Order: sequence, then structure tokens, then C-alpha cells
Amino acid sequence: MTSTIAELERRREAARMGGGQKRIDAQHAKGRLTARERLAVLLDEGSFEEVDTFVEHNATDFGMAEQKIPGDGVVTGSGTINGRLVYVFAQDFTVFGGSLSERHAQKICKIMDAAMRNGAPVIGLNDSGGARIQEGVASLAGYAEVFQRNVLASGVIPQISLIMGPCAGGAVYSPAMTDFIFMVKDSSYMFVTGPEVVKTVTNEVVTQEELGGAVTHTSKSGVADVAFENDIDALLAAREFVDFLPLSNRMEVPERPSSDPWDRVEESLDTLIPPSANQPYDMHELIRKVADEGDFFELQPNHAGNIIIGFCRVEGRTVGVVANQPMVLAGVLDINSSKKAARFVRFCDAFDIPILTFVDVPGFLPGVGQEHNGIIKHGAKLLFAYAEATVPKITVITRKAYGGAYDVMASKHLRGDLNYAWPTAEIAVMGAKGAVEIIFRKDIGDAEAIAARTAEYEERFANPFVAASMGFIDEVIMPHSTRRRVALGLRKLRNKQLENPWKKHDNIPL
Repeated sequence: MTSTIAELERRREAARMGGGQKRIDAQHAKGRLTARERLAVLLDEGSFEEVDTFVEHNATDFGMAEQKIPGDGVVTGSGTINGRLVYVFAQDFTVFGGSLSERHAQKICKIMDAAMRNGAPVIGLNDSGGARIQEGVASLAGYAEVFQRNVLASGVIPQISLIMGPCAGGAVYSPAMTDFIFMVKDSSYMFVTGPEVVKTVTNEVVTQEELGGAVTHTSKSGVADVAFENDIDALLAAREFVDFLPLSNRMEVPERPSSDPWDRVEESLDTLIPPSANQPYDMHELIRKVADEGDFFELQPNHAGNIIIGFCRVEGRTVGVVANQPMVLAGVLDINSSKKAARFVRFCDAFDIPILTFVDVPGFLPGVGQEHNGIIKHGAKLLFAYAEATVPKITVITRKAYGGAYDVMASKHLRGDLNYAWPTAEIAVMGAKGAVEIIFRKDIGDAEAIAARTAEYEERFANPFVAASMGFIDEVIMPHSTRRRVALGLRKLRNKQLENPWKKHDNIPL
């Protein structure tokens, strides 16, 4: 028995050492933690329970039979984050560069299957050189097995990817199908083809960081959600983020005790809207003043800044927030902002997270580039997402709500449950100047007549009362009472029941 225990400890130590001290030191020299060090930061202390510690690859070609390391380049298991169950896998770059083999993939699939059965999130820490070339198609088959599970798990359990090193080729498609992607600056990258291939095929010279680094994907492409300075920041943010999410689509949103009064009055909001209609203000201020303790976890803050998305809590319960941002492009909707918000709305709907929408939108962005790149289809994604959502939806129009963009932004007509407007709200087909120039074309040369017509139009439509008189706005509220109205509304809507017609699935305009 003693010798058996000693053998167990020897094998465990071999697994813990991964590719050996030299490779661990090389990982640290790049400013990166090892797979096990990352899990120690991510999970509650002492909560990690590893599975498949001793799994080895089954390859025999190219001398692989003599190179076997327990764990085969990925650490898998479960643990807790603030006492709540999560399933995890962390690729170990010190073992064969974290490359994915058939057995490596089987380990990840086993974890995903368990997460689906037991209703808990999956968090993947990606740090891999890609498919293990020595295994050929068996490695590619492993990727496809993981992809299939990503699809089946979508909308059933939250899936979060942390890119903490290389992620290239076919490997990028698994994170791409997960719900949220966090990256580390100057340390992680994602691309389908690397700089060398790009140079060969297109003659473009580009660095790894420029092609697929954290800054690129969180600002230009929108592939990733947030970029962090280092591994520790990313892992601690993931801990904070998971606290907002339900464990699965069968569970309610988590509830955290809050001492912030639900009926807190914010007098400063009464002066948030500037006197000039063309003057911007920061929508973040409104979000933070409505949220518990001003806490707001923003997603994609550096991509499509004309719309804001993220999670806050009201009365301790998670709420998804979508808000036009007047500070960027006057809060106009365009291709990128529509796609960004649409996917977020669909995530919230899949996991029964109420959606709070703050509206100040002058319309859709005009331009040849937008039209030729499909603003019609992309704008329709956001419209579709709001229209199909059956979760509680509360909308507050703060200032402009013009044209089709008014409809799209969780209007009453898209089954909004509670639609409020501030006294400063303007709900119309377009701004007064543009409307008058169309309606009264014959008076264009007469400045006095145009000014009078504009004043008339403003008096008629530059307020929320026309919409309210038609029942499209439930109530015109004072800005300072917004938190109280939202909190009460969410309470009333907790037992909301609404179902869409039966269908195999919808056909969103992709």
C-alpha cells in the first residue's frame, strides 16, 4: 500500500510539473502564469477538483510514443467562484505548446458534457499552439468535437473564454462560439491565419499583435470583449463577471445583498440633459446612478462606443443594460453597434436576464459605406433580437428617439413591458429641421417661414406627450426617480410569462 501511495504522489507531481521547470520558467519569462497557477487565481482557494490528471496521448508517429506527459497539455476539472460551481479547462503551454491532441480534446469534451448535465458555466483558459501536427486528422476531429459541444451548450450554460496566449487556426472557432471572450494585452492573440501566411498570400506585412492582438480584437474587430493588462487582472475580472451570470438557463439570476436603497433619488439626473439638443452627455453617468452602488461591468467598451452594453444589479439582481452613447457619433446606430447590442440582447434573453434600455438615438448612420456593407441586415439583427426577447424589458427614453431607430430600441411595439420617457424626450420621425425642409419644401427660401414652421414642429413633436397620448409611452417620469421606477418595474415583472410561437429555431438575419 505504501509503495502504491508513493507511486500516486510521484505521478501527481509529474502531472503538476507539466513540461518541466525549464518550460515553466520560459512561461513566466513571457509574463504568463502556468495553467495551474491560473486556476489557483480564478477559483476559490482549495475548491479545484481535477479530473483526467493522468491521461496521456495515444499517438505513435514521429517519435511521440516516447514523449508522454500526464495530462496531455490541458488541466481540467471543476471548482467554485464565490461558492458557485463552475467547470474549467486550462491549456498548458509547457506541454507540447498546449497543442490539441485527440485525448486533449476528449478531456475538454468531458468537462463540457458534465457542465451541461449539471447546469454550470464552462470557463476555458486558452493558451495553445493549435492542432498537434503529429496526430493529423485525429487532432482536427478533436476540435470539431469541441465545436459541436459549444453549439449545443449555447444558450444552455454560460461559456466564457480567456485567451491567455496563442490561439490560431481552427482553434479560434471554439472561443468565437462562446458567449464572452477576455484577452490579455501583449500576451494573447487570435487569428485564422498568421502573419507569415498573410504576407505570402496578400503581401501585407503585419505583426501578430496588429493582426490579432487583444487591442485589435477589442477595438477594431469586436471579436473579444475586454482586454486586460496581465493574467491576474483577466482572471480576477472573470471572477467578478461570473457573479453576474446565472449558472444555467434553468436557474434564476444570482442575488447579492445590497444596502443601496431601491428608491434612492438622484437629483443630479434632472440636469443631465444639456440645454442644447446637439450637446453630448455621458450615458455612463445615468447607468451608474441607477445601478446598485454604481457598479457596472461594461462589455466591449472600446468597440462601437456609440452603444453601451454590460451588466449591473438593481436590488441585488442582475440586469442587462443597453444604452445609446451620445458622446460617440451622437449615439447613432450603425453596423458595429447593432451587431454588438444584438448579441448581448440575445444572451440576456437566453438566460432570463431582464433588459434595461436607455434611449437617446438620432437614427441610423447614413452613408455609402454603411449601406454597401449591409446596414439594413445588420440593423435588423438588433430589431430581431429585441422583438424575439421574452424577458422583462424596461425602456427609458432620455432625449432623442428618431425614426426607425426609435422602433428598434426596445419600443412598446416590440413588446416592451414598461416604456418610460423623461420630459426632455423627443419622439418623432426625424429632427425638426429635417422634417420642416421635407414637409415645407416650397418655403425653403423664406427664412422666417422656415423658422416658424420649425418652432411649430418642435412644439408639436419635441416632447414625449404625443407618444404618451397614444399609449406608446407608459409614463413620463422625472429623471431623479429613474432608479425607483426601474426597481419597481423589475419587481413587478419577476413572474412575467411570455412565449414565442413554437418553432425549431428562428432565422435571424445574419
